[in-house]
Amino acid sequence: MTAAKRSVILTIRTRTDQNSRVLDILEARGERACRKFFHPCLMLVEPDLYQRIKTYVGSVNEQIRDSRRQLIGYLLERDHEWMDKSKNLNVTQKIPALRGIKETKRSNVEKAGRSTVLSGKKDKPAHGKSENLLHMIAANGEPQLLEELLEDTDINAVNSSNKTLLHVAAEQELLSTIQLLICKGARLDLQDDVGHTALHTAASRGHTEIIRVLMKAGAPIHTLDSQGKTPIHLAAENEHLDSIKILVKEEAKQSESHTQDTFLHKAVMEDNCKLAELLLQNGAAVDAINNHKKTALFYAVKRNNDKMVKMLLNAGAKVDRDAINEAINLHEVTILQLLLANAREVLSQEALGSALLSAVRQNHDGVVTTLIDSGADVNTCDKQRYTPLLLSAELGHTEVFRVLVAKQAKLDATLPDLSSALHLAVHGGSVPIVQTLLEQGLDPNITGAKGQTPVHLAAQCNRPDLMGLLLEAGAQVNAVNQDGLTPLHVAGQQGHADSVMQLLQGKADARVKDRQGRTALHWAASSQKESRVVDLLLSAKANPNATDNEKKTALHLAALAGKVGMVTSLLSHKAKGGVRDMDGSTPLHYAAAGGHAGVVSALLQSLNNKGIQDRNAWRKTPLHTAAEKGHDNVVVQLLEAGAKINTTDQSKDTPLHCAARGGHQEVVKRLVNWGQAGQKRQGNQMNLQATNNVGKTALQLAESEDTPEHENTAALLKRKMFLIK
Repeated sequence: MTAAKRSVILTIRTRTDQNSRVLDILEARGERACRKFFHPCLMLVEPDLYQRIKTYVGSVNEQIRDSRRQLIGYLLERDHEWMDKSKNLNVTQKIPALRGIKETKRSNVEKAGRSTVLSGKKDKPAHGKSENLLHMIAANGEPQLLEELLEDTDINAVNSSNKTLLHVAAEQELLSTIQLLICKGARLDLQDDVGHTALHTAASRGHTEIIRVLMKAGAPIHTLDSQGKTPIHLAAENEHLDSIKILVKEEAKQSESHTQDTFLHKAVMEDNCKLAELLLQNGAAVDAINNHKKTALFYAVKRNNDKMVKMLLNAGAKVDRDAINEAINLHEVTILQLLLANAREVLSQEALGSALLSAVRQNHDGVVTTLIDSGADVNTCDKQRYTPLLLSAELGHTEVFRVLVAKQAKLDATLPDLSSALHLAVHGGSVPIVQTLLEQGLDPNITGAKGQTPVHLAAQCNRPDLMGLLLEAGAQVNAVNQDGLTPLHVAGQQGHADSVMQLLQGKADARVKDRQGRTALHWAASSQKESRVVDLLLSAKANPNATDNEKKTALHLAALAGKVGMVTSLLSHKAKGGVRDMDGSTPLHYAAAGGHAGVVSALLQSLNNKGIQDRNAWRKTPLHTAAEKGHDNVVVQLLEAGAKINTTDQSKDTPLHCAARGGHQEVVKRLVNWGQAGQKRQGNQMNLQATNNVGKTALQLAESEDTPEHENTAALLKRKMFLIK
């Protein structure tokens, strides 16, 4: 039945209508077609369908003189006769076209017919009992008969082992049958129970002509069977060298359009040396690349298969960077030596240098030795100007570093920012490398980026152990960098107590000022880290009242940072609480502006509430700065300490003006309600009508902005002024 007819049948919904349509088709083809269909094709191939059609015909009303019923009825009578005589008759007597089949095949067909039809079972034949009729004909090489039987049959039908006609013909080396099936549209990619395509079958038997025809028709050559084998695997296992040559040649033709792993790639990945050798002997391209741009040699290295590596190199495999880098990654010195021995004329100094730097990064001292012995420049540089020695110093790879020193690497090499190996080793924290460099005579006071010495870096990274080594070797404890910072400044800035202690023990001078005029105490007070450093510096007699270029003391900076512990320590060491900076601001101004309630409390207690009305260069009091920034809790502290609520600055702004301008509703609320709750606060009430130097009240300042915060602030002021309810 043609595909078109089958598609029509399958669109019919009911089984009865489907059977009726099938009978229409059979009747139209004549008695011979019906007989061929029923005797014995349908019985053997589709016993279920055979039984359904027979049941349907038997159920047709006998009074209806239907030509279909008469014809099928006649055939069913013949069917009964055939079953009665099947023990004594050969199938070839019923189907003359089968007379050429061998005796063994005829016997199998007859037995299959009896076991299926006479037993009355509706299941398909069990695997191994018999092949169906078409497969038998295909196996016996009768293309003419096969072509006749294929007129209304699926050319891709399978037998009990899921073999197609193409499989069977390939197995029997029937070239003309293969050609017929290909012309009829047989699929070339179908696989049987063990995953074999027709090409697998032909390759396993060494049928070279069949292989050529199948490949010419487009049979896939890389299909894997259930054991992960391609056709060439099967050809190699059975030592069919001609078949291997044909398949290798075909693969070479397809190399431009196919990017998957080649046969050689697969053999290498499977550690299949025998197959790899056969492939190479029969013309496989040793340097072919897959879709990952990798050669077979790369995978041999990756699998640490030195035997395979030798085989590929002997076959002329080109050594590339990928293979060398993979050997380095795996720390395979033996394989690396093999690769380098076969690549000295191929690899450039750039490639060797890149490999050397890669080995240094991975801390493979044996690989580093091998590369240098093979001609790699021990002082090669990458794009960032790192030499192997500089790189190993920064990474702290001690063993590699010692190899490089032994191989006469330059110890005085530097990066473009002038960082030396000693700087990098200190930054990396490697005591052995620092010791080695100092023992080799490297200057402990060598300056690097921004004029920093190794001691500066030790202070920055909190390496007191390295700092001790450097100081013992003659490093200057008070050396300054481009910004005038000493190591003590840097350690104070970072809050590294251990480094500060080490430097103070090394006689670091706490009085030294940097370019901003700051001492180490200034930097420690401004640090967001622990206050222990401030205590250490104060214990070392650091001046708590030293001023920087802006006349700020350490107390200013500690108040600005909001560090209560530091402020307390400074005050306990005689720091002046009311000291003014260049802008006239006291530490209390900075604490109030930052909203640091704890610091404000400590300063007020130390000052005995004096200085609460101190004004800065803009005549602002601490209450102004707190209101301006919206710090409600600090505003309360200052008011309770006696701050005057209606004080004006140089613009005649009161604290209420400052709060209203910023839309700080809670501060405004606090200010306007102050003095109304009790007698104690009377006389310090907010003047809501006060105007500044441009004649604006606080309400007018709040109304000048249209944010929700300003609108709420304006509404609050209007209610207090009885302008709205």
